[in-house]
Order: sequence, then C-alpha cells, then structure tokens
Amino acid sequence: MVEFGIGQPVPRKEDARFLTGRGRYIPDISLPNMAFAALVRSPHAHARIRSIDKRAAEASHGVLAVLTGADFLADGLVPMDHNAAMSLTSGRDVTVAFRPDFTTFVTAQPLMPADKVRHAGEPVAIVIAETFDLAKDAAELVEVDYEVLPSVVMASDAIEPGAPVVWEAAGSNLCVDVEVGDKEATDRAFAQAAHTVRLRTWIQRVTGSPMEPRNAIGDYDPATGCCTLYAGSGTGVVKERQDLANIFGLPPERFRALCGDMGGNFGTRNFFFPEYALLPWAARRIGRPVKWPGDRSESFLSDYQGRDLTVEAELALDAEGRFLAIRGTNLSNVGAHTISFIPLRKGLGIMSGVYRIPAVHFRGLAALTNTPPTTPYRSAGRPEAIYVIERLIDMAAAQCGFDRVALRRRNFIPAESMPYTNGVGIIYDNGEYERGMDAALALADWRGFAARKAGSRARGLLRGIGFANYIEGAGGFPRERAEITVAPEGRVELVLGTMNSGQGHETSFAQLLTEFLGVPFDSVDFVAHDTDRVTAGGGSHSGRSMRIASLAIGLASDEIIEKGKAIAAHLLEVSVADIDFSRGVFTVTGTDRRVGIFDVAKAASSRNDLPEELRGKLDGVGDETVSVGGFPSGTHVCEVEIDPETGQVTLERWSGVDDVGLAVNPMILHGQAHGAAAQGIGQALIEQCHYDPQNGQLLTASFMDYAMPRADDLPFFDCELIEVPATSHRYGIRPGGEGGTTPALAAVVNAVVDALSEFGVTHIEMPVTPERVWRAIHSTEVAS
Repeated sequence: MVEFGIGQPVPRKEDARFLTGRGRYIPDISLPNMAFAALVRSPHAHARIRSIDKRAAEASHGVLAVLTGADFLADGLVPMDHNAAMSLTSGRDVTVAFRPDFTTFVTAQPLMPADKVRHAGEPVAIVIAETFDLAKDAAELVEVDYEVLPSVVMASDAIEPGAPVVWEAAGSNLCVDVEVGDKEATDRAFAQAAHTVRLRTWIQRVTGSPMEPRNAIGDYDPATGCCTLYAGSGTGVVKERQDLANIFGLPPERFRALCGDMGGNFGTRNFFFPEYALLPWAARRIGRPVKWPGDRSESFLSDYQGRDLTVEAELALDAEGRFLAIRGTNLSNVGAHTISFIPLRKGLGIMSGVYRIPAVHFRGLAALTNTPPTTPYRSAGRPEAIYVIERLIDMAAAQCGFDRVALRRRNFIPAESMPYTNGVGIIYDNGEYERGMDAALALADWRGFAARKAGSRARGLLRGIGFANYIEGAGGFPRERAEITVAPEGRVELVLGTMNSGQGHETSFAQLLTEFLGVPFDSVDFVAHDTDRVTAGGGSHSGRSMRIASLAIGLASDEIIEKGKAIAAHLLEVSVADIDFSRGVFTVTGTDRRVGIFDVAKAASSRNDLPEELRGKLDGVGDETVSVGGFPSGTHVCEVEIDPETGQVTLERWSGVDDVGLAVNPMILHGQAHGAAAQGIGQALIEQCHYDPQNGQLLTASFMDYAMPRADDLPFFDCELIEVPATSHRYGIRPGGEGGTTPALAAVVNAVVDALSEFGVTHIEMPVTPERVWRAIHSTEVAS
C-alpha cells in the first residue's frame, strides 16, 4: 500500500488555500484599466423588440459604450450553436430512432436578440462604464419598446394545439420526437400481463445554485489581435476557446480561455453563456478589459436550469411479480433555446434501471417554452429515470401485494449475467446490484424500522422508510490529454484538460501519480484551466474526470517509466531488460544498484553521453479517447418522520452504499455522495423554479423564494462504498460524483408515501412540501 496513493483517504490539499482566503476566483482578478459591464435584461418572457433607445445611457457619466444585438450582428458575429442535434446521436448513450414524419428543430441562441426575446432575463443590451455602479445606473436609462406576446412555460401546455409558438420557424413547440426499444414486443407483454401499474408525474425544474454566481472578464490585445476570456465552464477551457472562435468567425489560436478556482458547477454551468462572448467583444470594441460581476439575481434569471420532465409510464408484471415490460413517454422542457438533449437521451437509456425487463419502449419528446434553457444538471436524466422505475416498483408492491424488497430482489440483473444488454441496447459492463441493496438495507437497520415507527407513533408522529436502487450511464466528452513532466528539482508537473469546480482534482490526481510513479504526494503541481497550457480535454461533467483522466495519466506515466528505464540502463550500464521500476526507483534486477526517478530526470537534462532520443525532459503524454461509458450503481435508504398536524417532513436517517469501482480517495468520494444526496433531497422536498403561467415571470428569483436545503434540514449521512472493479476500465474505476443524487428523489418520495400509506396515499408529487403532505392526508380523510 502506497502512502498517499490509490485508496487512501488523503485530506484535500487545496482546502488549505480555500480556508485561508487564498482561492482565486474570477471576482478576485483585476486587470489594468479595467471597465465594468451591466446587462439590460428583458422583463418579459415573450416579446418583440420594436426599438432600443440608448442615447440617455450613452450620455450618462462614466459610460464607455452601450451595445445591442444590432451592434453584435453589424460586427459580423453569429449566434451560439450548441450542436444540440449531436447530443441525440453522438457519444455512447442509447441509440434513438427518429420518427420518420418529424424533423428535429434546433435553435441558434442569439447572444443578445435584435428582434425578439423568448424568456424573462434574456439580455438585450450591455452597458460598459468606468465602474460597475455607473454601468448599472446607466442600464436603467436604456429604453426598450416591447410588443408583449403570449407566453407558455409548461412543456405539456406548449405542445397543445393553439399554444404560443416560441420559434415561428419551427411551426410548433415540439422540437424532438424519438423513440427507443421495441414497441410491438412491449405491447405484447402488456397484453399478457397479470398486473400493470401506471404513473403520471412531473419532475420539476430546479436551478444549480453553485456557491459562486457566474461572472466573467473579457480582454483584447490589439498588438496580437487576440481575445482572452476569464470564465469557468464545466466543459473546460478548450471548448470555451472553440466556442469563441465559432462566434467570432476566427481561428481558435486568436483566443485564450482561462479561469482560476471555480465555486461549483453541477452541470448547469457546462455550456457556453452569452456573457462569455459579449465580454471579449466589448473589450475589443472599447480597447480595454471588461468585467461583468454577475450576482445571484442574474443567476436565477439567466442560468441554464435543470430537470423539468413530464413522464407517463407503465410497468407490466406477471402473477409472480416478474417484470415483463415498461413503456411510456418522456417530455422534456428544453426552454427557449435548444442547448442540449442529453438529459432526455440519457434518461431514455436507463428507464429499466438495474432490473431484467425484457421489453421496453419509450417515446422521447422535447418542447420549447418561454423559460431559460435546461441543460444537464447533476446526473443528467438519470435521477428522473430512476425516480420513475423505483416509484413504479413501490406502487406495484402496494397495489399487487408484493414485498417491495423481495420484488426488487426477484427482478435484479444477476451479476453472472454481465455484461448485460438492457431493453434499449445499453450494455452494462458489470455490477453486483443485489449485494449493494443488501448492504444498504443492513446499514439502514431495515429490520429495526418497526420499533422506530412505533416510537414515532407514541409521540403522535408518522414514520416511513423508502429506498431506491440506481444505475448511471456516465459518458461525457470522450477525449482527455495528460502531459506529465518530472523535473530534476524534485517536482512533477501534470497538465490536464479537466475542470476543477470543487471535486478535489489537485488531491486525487496527485494520488494517481504517487501510485504510478512513486513520487511524493506534495511534489505534484497540477496545471489546468488555461488554453495557453492545455491543448485538449473535455472538462468535468457526466462523471468523466477521474474515469478518463486516470487513463490518460496512466498512459503518460507508462511513457515516462519506459523512457526512464532506458536512461537508467545507460546510467547503471546494463540492458533495459534488466531494469525494474517500483515506487519511484529504477533498480537492476536482483541487485541493490538503483537510481531514483528525479536523478534520472537530472541525467536526461544534463548528460550529453545519452542517446539523443533520451536527452531533454523526462516527460510523457497520454492522449486517450474512450469509447465506452461507465456504470456506477448503488442503493440509498431514506427514513422520514412526519407531523400529521402540519405536514412537516423531517429526515431522520439516510444510508447509502455506492459502487464506484476502484476508489482513488474514499474521503472525497464520501463527500461527493453527501453533497449529491443533499441536492437530490432538496429537489424532492423543497426546490422548484416557479414561473407564472400567465406571463412567464420567474416567481422564485431569490433565496427568499427559492427554498434550499440547509445543514439542519439534513441528517448525518451514513454511507459506504463497495468496490466492484469496472471491467470496462483499465484500473476498474467508475464515476463517483453523482450517485447520491440519482436515487435520492425516489428514496425520499418512497419514504414519504410509506409514512402516509395508512391514509390511502399511493403517490405524492415533488417537491413534497408540508402543504402537499397536509393536503394528501386530509383529502384522503375527506374521501373516506
């Protein structure tokens, strides 16, 4: 076992910097002669722009420029193309069938629309001034004449005949119509079923709410004609640079993208935002760097959001409780612009969860509405899918008289059936799902629940317990590049294209190098987040960072070891075949003659008697493109107590077991599980983006109205890892950052319904607020 190597719960080395105020975020960056920007945003969800009068703002003290969408187009720049159509076809997710009578519609997102706004908060002008306060004051002076149009905010309403059309060019609001699975086989299975259960539900819209609101800086160098963007994005700086190049119509080499530390992401910051191009453009226009210090209010209005899926689903069972088929329709609300269809597609791929369900058929729809766009949010599409299948199973158990644990056990995909192809063609590499469930139920003391329920009842309270088994199909951008240099001075530099937004990359990647190269943990310098250093890589999303980066780091380490063996053979005057490498030392086999890796690096840089190909830096490059996905799995158990007088739900216990394959740093993985569970619990109980159905206005535009889980809302998490090495990965690593979110929605709702079952409640919609619980109790009382 290597100290500070793989499997060790090493405290995060970056935390000391953060806890002592030495983190460097975009707001901490100040460039010489920097100006400031404020954005004028539409107060309407849907309106034509008749005119924009910016004269008063331009005449205001300290104002340097007022720019609109017309100016943007006049400069020859183009709207953002997010390649949303590719998200339906590229990568390793389920293959969807396009309905022959329908054409997919994708939008090009204007940075500032010149003709029409399609959601409240969309930017229509940018004001640049000497200070931020002056810019904000001048923004109030910009007069926009709007023709207000009818709006629609719910996807189910948007696809109804006569609904206001968001994009006239589409002809309707339905922009995607696909299907997966075998409809005929599924219909036959339902016709033969002894039992069927049906669920119609809406997984509500939420926002990511990272600790650091979005902000950005743009700069321009007239001597080189290069623009620089300081901004954080989960898809990484390489993608940001390419997006800028596409919008400006210039080669990527004319742009630099970088950021320092990044205060959270959770997926909703993965894609390119209008401000990220507006700032470099404004800097080029005025010849000075321009900073936009975005605030929380703007984040609520304009951040890309998550979830918002309407589902109708049915599960068919035989008389013994074996699952025969599952079918349904998933309707995704993509908002005003088609940023990504990834959540819809990923969800369609795992609607059958971890169970043997021979026949599957789902239709996947996406609708445009007058709301901000939705994008992948932590675990993109998988929490929704697991929520549906796990709710259906609990409903089947209650309706048909099966034990809910035994029903799942009867239908698990057995470990010996791996690799397993599910009903829509996704191949699960391997996993031990029953083992995970049993471990989680034991951790939760499932058998002792009856006594705890009796104790709650004695205090006049209700108590319920629920759980959910989950699987994820993680993928993300398939390519990652690692560049490693071992320096004679005893330092190791790792350059990587991932994006650290709080996952502990500086620590866990250093652990890999400690394991692979035997170098001291504290000798590793992690370099990322700057296209002047990073040439390729896909950022951090879809559980890709450790899974793909470890492969690239491994390849680069292999190259260093092979080169080091050749140098050591020269130094020790033996053949390369006689050199072994272990824990940072090259040794002549069977002897005590040895040389350390840093001495080899020194020889490479200073010895002229080495062959030419061995002189210079001791370095290696690993450039890896991964063609298969990763499949973490597990089980989380939730136990709640409910006050029937008020409907208040209290989480009493939370237990979880996650299979992450090889655990590089268990401490970091536990932290990820805790945070992920908190996000899922927040959605299940209290979070929701509310939009007024009459005018499209956001009604939850601050933390006064948008409820977030706090520390005292959550119990201590009791979580464990099981490590079933992934057969699809060189080191057995699976993704580990999203597992707590994926089962949380179903675990919470199953627990609440269990507590309310004595009142005849069979389902309750999210968020499970006290009002909803109270009404569920009293509506069944009235009915009885």
